[in-house]
Amino acid sequence: MKRMTYFSTVKITMLNVLVTGSNGQLGSEIKELACGNETFFFTDRATLDITNPKTIKEFIEKNSIDTIINCAAYTAVDKAESDIESADKINHLAVKYLAQISKEKNIKLIHISTDYVFDGKSHMPYTEENSTNPNGVYGQTKLDGEKAMLGINPQNSLIIRTSWVYSSYGANFVKTMLRLGKEKESLGVIYDQVGTPTYARDLAQAILEIIPKVENQKVEIYNYSNEGVTSWYDFAKEIMRMTKLNCQINPIETTEYPTPARRPHYSLLNKTKIKTEFNLAISYWKDSLDDCLKKMGERR
Repeated sequence: MKRMTYFSTVKITMLNVLVTGSNGQLGSEIKELACGNETFFFTDRATLDITNPKTIKEFIEKNSIDTIINCAAYTAVDKAESDIESADKINHLAVKYLAQISKEKNIKLIHISTDYVFDGKSHMPYTEENSTNPNGVYGQTKLDGEKAMLGINPQNSLIIRTSWVYSSYGANFVKTMLRLGKEKESLGVIYDQVGTPTYARDLAQAILEIIPKVENQKVEIYNYSNEGVTSWYDFAKEIMRMTKLNCQINPIETTEYPTPARRPHYSLLNKTKIKTEFNLAISYWKDSLDDCLKKMGERR
């Protein structure tokens, strides 16, 4: 496995860090921010099969890994409804194997989860203690991964739930809106699903800041998204406004855009715990969207 070291202002103290799913949105942002004297091992499914516990153990022992950031996930929400086995392998069983080796080897494990573990029926921002109740296979397999990790309980490990992730990397809502906004005169976008976008770069920065501070006896769950609240409709409107694309965004109801998987209608995450315990400052979602569009060269 080729060693890759990246430099920026973020610093972690002398660690060998394994980042799974490194070609995704979050993993790609961590690549840009990871730095210093530390060694980062950026892997994907072609270079490390995290659904094979023997392979994981061999890789970790060979490279003296002491920290894992698990960005790998099966995120095709609608496809998961018919591809349950694949979703379960990546979102559930792989997390179980990573937790087992982390406990055995005393490794810090940072696992990324989702707002889809909730059913979206709340009218108040979800805290880490609120009851979970997924609407579909994706959310259920992510929750099963959380439960497996909590049951194994590796010390110095975290589950971070996030929502509506976008980046200059990968496929996401922002990129889809930019493409369609250039192709079409008008678009219908759902207005009755409410949450908060998360710029993957902000989450990556937060994870790298948190790692040196992690010291807990049991697995802790934290919520993270950008600040503020919006709907997919308002999110799309802001993308068009910032990029000056002449595309009319029209509000539609969820019932007008049926999908195989049900999405949470309300998925605001209460971030008090992570902000307080790690002294994190979190950016407002419009400011982060502005940063991302500038990075992409799309801001007008």
